[in-house]
Amino acid sequence: MRTVILNSFARRQTPDSKFSHFAGEESDLLSRVEAGLPGAKPGYKDGVILVPVSPEGFFSGVVEITPETPLKATFGARRKGEAPFVDVVATGGEKLPAMAVEVVLYRHDLLAADGDATPAPEGEAPAEWEIISLNARATEGAEPMTPMAMARNLLALPGGTKADYSAEEFARAIVYWSTRAMRG
Repeated sequence: MRTVILNSFARRQTPDSKFSHFAGEESDLLSRVEAGLPGAKPGYKDGVILVPVSPEGFFSGVVEITPETPLKATFGARRKGEAPFVDVVATGGEKLPAMAVEVVLYRHDLLAADGDATPAPEGEAPAEWEIISLNARATEGAEPMTPMAMARNLLALPGGTKADYSAEEFARAIVYWSTRAMRG
C-alpha cells in the first residue's frame, strides 16, 4: 500500500489546464512526495500538510506575456456573492518552469468526511495521504498575489480574507503581473 496517492482533484492539473502541473510520470511524482514527507510543513488546518519537492519537471500556471501572446478578457465573479471584475488570461504561450513547488496533501480521513476521498482498491486499505494540489510557482520566493486579490483582501470584500499590504507590496504585484498572466 502506498502512503500517498493522487486525488482526482489534482488530476485536473495537466499541461493543457490553467493550473500548474508535473510533466513526469505519476509514479515519479508519488515517490518524490513520499520522500519529501519528513520535510512537510503544517497546512491551514489539522490534516493538511505542504510537502516541498524539487521543482524539476514542474511548470507553473503562469505565462510570460509577449506581444504575440493571445489574451482573453472576461468579466464575471469567481463565485456567487462576489463582485464581478475583469480577468485577463493567456490562451497561448508556454507555462513557466517552476522555481519552487509545494504539494498539498490532505489526510484521507479528512477527505472521507466530506465525501471527497479516493476509494481504495477492493481488499486494500486507503492511502494515508492524498495529493490535492501541485502548487508550482515561477519564483523562488513567494509569488505576488494578483493586485485584484490583494484589493479584495485589503478591503475585506466578499471572497477576500482581511489583510493589510504596504504600497510597496502592491507596486511589486502590479509590476510582476503587468508582464504575466495565468494560463486560461
